[in-house]
Amino acid sequence: MSQSNGPLTGLKVVEFVGIGPGPHVAMLLADLGAEVVRIERPGGQAMNPVVERARHRVEVDLKSPEGHQFVLDALSHADVLVEGYRPGVMERLGLGPEVLMELNQRLIFARMTGWGQDGPLAKAAGHDLNYIAITGALDAIGKKGDLPIPPQNLVGDFGGGSMYCAFGILAALYERERSGKGQVVDAAIVDGVTSLMSFFFGQPANAIRTTKRGHGLLGGAAHFYRCYACADGKEVSVGAIEPQFYAELLERTNAPAELREGQLDIANWEDYTGKLAALFKTRTQSDWCELLEGTDACFAPVLPLDEARDHPHMKARDVYVEHGGTWHTAPAPRFSRTPGTIRDSARDGEDVVARWKQEG
Repeated sequence: MSQSNGPLTGLKVVEFVGIGPGPHVAMLLADLGAEVVRIERPGGQAMNPVVERARHRVEVDLKSPEGHQFVLDALSHADVLVEGYRPGVMERLGLGPEVLMELNQRLIFARMTGWGQDGPLAKAAGHDLNYIAITGALDAIGKKGDLPIPPQNLVGDFGGGSMYCAFGILAALYERERSGKGQVVDAAIVDGVTSLMSFFFGQPANAIRTTKRGHGLLGGAAHFYRCYACADGKEVSVGAIEPQFYAELLERTNAPAELREGQLDIANWEDYTGKLAALFKTRTQSDWCELLEGTDACFAPVLPLDEARDHPHMKARDVYVEHGGTWHTAPAPRFSRTPGTIRDSARDGEDVVARWKQEG
């Protein structure tokens, strides 16, 4: 595996195999230089070559004395543990916080779950959709009069889950510099998504600023903040909220003159949406890109994932990187002195743990 000089180089992480946000946490840390030993179940698992890159893999039977001791050896030298099991599973394996943090008082024990470590639903099964459903986020997403639209698993697993877990790990590492002690990070998707909703809690509720499905400025009702179909069936997005940006959108598209008045009058929105929909239907997506991209009209084409990497802006920033015959998402965020690195995974976890033991 190639070396990294990212800002987390030297950080030792043990990841217990899982799905969704847990592996994404480990990817974020590994991309920035952390050395991640991934504990897998015997028999091997199919890997996602992008999300599960840069791992030192090792198969371990956690219920065997040898496997249990191997994990204890690894965690006695690790800085961070990332696990996504239901509450109580690690304890039943003899690998709960009380055991491990007595073994290694500097350990950051990151627990990535949907419901959290406590509460009435803590031990129930669930998935991203269920977690965002009880936070108010799912109720806000979709068309007026229709059922909510699942936003893939971006809002829960990754937005409210892995990103908050990674943030919690880094905060705990920072605090450890002062105290010398680790701690448990209880990263619950329901907590993270609720935090993502802070903007809506902190603003006065009214007909424009509302989370009612299909209503309000950000919910798809406003003619100046939504998507439109083009002549070729492709789509574009406009987000011209501020008056000066809205004026530029109308001027550059040669929109009907009446749209210049009453932008924020909700009574106009349905009619104005129809007029803009008819206007955008007169040209292809590429025509609108040529006219509007790079201007202050707050415009972008709606691209499917397999076309996104070919967009000139994304190509110029190398947002996608070809590595080992596979297209990868580039490490993020970017650092001026210690950039992240895309690295391959390898089945050398035992060797890495042996080195950790030698290093002390």
